[in-house]
Amino acid sequence: MGFSFRKRGVTEEIAPANNSSDEAIEATGAEALNTLKHFEEQHKLDPNLPIQELNDVDAALATGNAEKGVEIETSLVEDDSPYPEVRAAVRNYDVDLPANTIRAWVIGLILCTVGSAVNMLFSLKNPTIQITTYVIQLVAYPIGLGWDLIFPDRVFEIWGLKFNFKPGKFNFKEHVIIVVMSNAAYGGGFLYATDVLIAQQVFYKQHFGWGFQLLFGITTLCTGYGLAGLGRRFLVWPAAMIWPSDLVNASLFYALHDHTPPDPINANGWKISRYRWFLYVLTGGFVWYWFPGWIFQGLSYFTFICWAAPNNVVVNKIFGGLHGYGLLPTTLDWTVVSGYALSPLIPPFHAVANTVAGVIIFFVVVSMGLHFSGHWYADYFVVQSSSAFDNTGAVYDVSKILNTDLIFDEAKYHEYSPLFLSTQFALCYGLSFATVAAVVVHVALYHGKQIVTQFKLARKQADDVHMKLMRKYRDAEDWWYLALFAVMIGLSFVVCCAWPTGFPAWAYVVCILIPLVWTIPIGIVQAITNIQLGLNVLTEFIIGYMLPGHPLAMMMFKNYGYICMSQALYFSQDLKLGHYMKVPPRAMFWSQLTASVWSAIVQISVMNWALGTIPNVCSEDQPDNYTCPNGRVFYTASVIWGAIGPARMFSGDALYSSLQWFWLVGAVTPVITWFAARRAPKKWFGFIRSINMPLVFGGSGMIPPATAYTYLVWGAVGMTFNYFIKRRWNGWWLQYNYITSAALDCGLAISTIIIFFTLYLTNAQLPKWYGNYEVFDTLDQTGLAIKSFVAQGETFGPTSWP
Repeated sequence: MGFSFRKRGVTEEIAPANNSSDEAIEATGAEALNTLKHFEEQHKLDPNLPIQELNDVDAALATGNAEKGVEIETSLVEDDSPYPEVRAAVRNYDVDLPANTIRAWVIGLILCTVGSAVNMLFSLKNPTIQITTYVIQLVAYPIGLGWDLIFPDRVFEIWGLKFNFKPGKFNFKEHVIIVVMSNAAYGGGFLYATDVLIAQQVFYKQHFGWGFQLLFGITTLCTGYGLAGLGRRFLVWPAAMIWPSDLVNASLFYALHDHTPPDPINANGWKISRYRWFLYVLTGGFVWYWFPGWIFQGLSYFTFICWAAPNNVVVNKIFGGLHGYGLLPTTLDWTVVSGYALSPLIPPFHAVANTVAGVIIFFVVVSMGLHFSGHWYADYFVVQSSSAFDNTGAVYDVSKILNTDLIFDEAKYHEYSPLFLSTQFALCYGLSFATVAAVVVHVALYHGKQIVTQFKLARKQADDVHMKLMRKYRDAEDWWYLALFAVMIGLSFVVCCAWPTGFPAWAYVVCILIPLVWTIPIGIVQAITNIQLGLNVLTEFIIGYMLPGHPLAMMMFKNYGYICMSQALYFSQDLKLGHYMKVPPRAMFWSQLTASVWSAIVQISVMNWALGTIPNVCSEDQPDNYTCPNGRVFYTASVIWGAIGPARMFSGDALYSSLQWFWLVGAVTPVITWFAARRAPKKWFGFIRSINMPLVFGGSGMIPPATAYTYLVWGAVGMTFNYFIKRRWNGWWLQYNYITSAALDCGLAISTIIIFFTLYLTNAQLPKWYGNYEVFDTLDQTGLAIKSFVAQGETFGPTSWP
């Protein structure tokens, strides 16, 4: 791993290059029309491409107007990205700045270490706190400027090696390296594999040692990285893969490093720089969160109708935000708006609309029909809960179906109770089945030709100016990623087979096929919509049928099958960010790989330190609330899905067997929408091409623990910004929307961290008044909005069960 040491970098005030215009002039009309024809074939069903631009292409092709074709080709293909959002957030020129520097690596590794350790430690605590990559992006900026004040701009030489601690001022490319290192390390909060290790060590009393733990953590992260690199031609290089979250990061990078105000003509008259606007919104968000976060917590779930009728079951079911349907959703807390589905300012309007449509159809209309008719014994449960229940209405006690060795005991299971779910939770499983089927069919129909083309072209594809600009840098070769993937596969076999995990090699082969098949389809949907569809239910489902009664194998199968894909998509998103910011691919490769391995070592070390040092850690009555909530949930899931298994819930005469029909619904509906889009009249084409059935089924995949209420407020804010404001004040939206999103998230994150460390950790008491106490004394907030309760000693439900 070598550093690219340079003398003082050139300044960033460089005018846009105009080299592409000469190429456009030289292009013949016929070549331009051929290019547009190919462009139209590739992007016709692309919901992010403005319909007007597609109409202009169609008009040029229909008339054979060569001059017009050259003009359109220049604007859409040669000079810039065809997507307005990308054009507004990402520069269409490169600046020659050092990226792979000592400064970037030292700051990046320090923040990677601190963030990994803090996130791991506090993941064991309830309530928990996380340092997000937005915080790292913000904190790294003053650290980089402080570095410049300390170190000289001077070339040193030791044993023939020349280096410079300050090769020019701290720049945005170094800033990108720092952020992607943190994102690779803990983009998802903390190392997911530690949940498996905690459940195994604390609850199952199995401890295989440091070697097993380190290999398990590293292979989880780096297998995903190998997949991400192999999928670059599908998920990173094509212009259509816009990755909306990266546009927020890019906007923030440019705002921090360039304080130039916009042209008022292009911003609906606004003259304020994006940097200054970011500071204003961040400050406002920071100050405001003290109200819903501490002073008036009732502002979070502002269900005022439930406050007026706190003991009315029907009112709390319909309008309750925590356990009900959350109709009339109102909140003044950005945490509730963005806490589960992320900021609603980021995904395009069509993604928000599809997701909200799915929530209304399934989690409001269908769910109400099922719940109020008493289907699935719904009278004995709240509308929504993340818990599973027994036949008395109590939370399912997994200890009653385990023997003294914590192994599933079928006799005890039949003596105790079948497993019941709330209406929303049960529907989630059906929708997960539909999503898994729909995403494969949808991507094959809507993007199949593009995938084939991109596979053939590899790095030769040149959809837009960004791909052309990246050609100046040496690429990280495919064989690097392939070798990494192969090594991680080999080490994963060692993890599975060298220790008594109960996870056979053949099961791992089936497991790794899941991310191999679904990473590209799910990645394409996420790159277009900013919404990731999960595979957690699919992995639980498959291993539950393959190896019933093996809870540790179930946890490992889920970790390798689902989390590898999730990590691959985190890495792909960062690779696209480097692509946008013109960071050399080899610098990206080594920084992400190093951060991943180092973060796994740090987090495993912190986990073992905590388990060996904190008294009574992971016990429910731990004095400082280090109760290991994530590991406990993982343990419970391992018992339910690894021991009871899906066959007893979804097969044959099982209570929820009818949900299996969702597989068929998910596979058929994308075919219908695809045919409709191809046959739609022109006035309906824009609407029909935007229908995305995987999002309709799976866009609300965070339910539970998210609720219909949180998705409805998320959708309301998203539609306000990405439909009404975007249409009415498009110039403002292009200049300030993404930086507003970043500022709101950063203000919330900083405020949350300060409140957590200064108030919650010191056991300070909330202000005692109605807005912090009485507002939570509703049936919805207490989880008691239930129609029927069983008498002591009685049960409901079937008398026998599979």
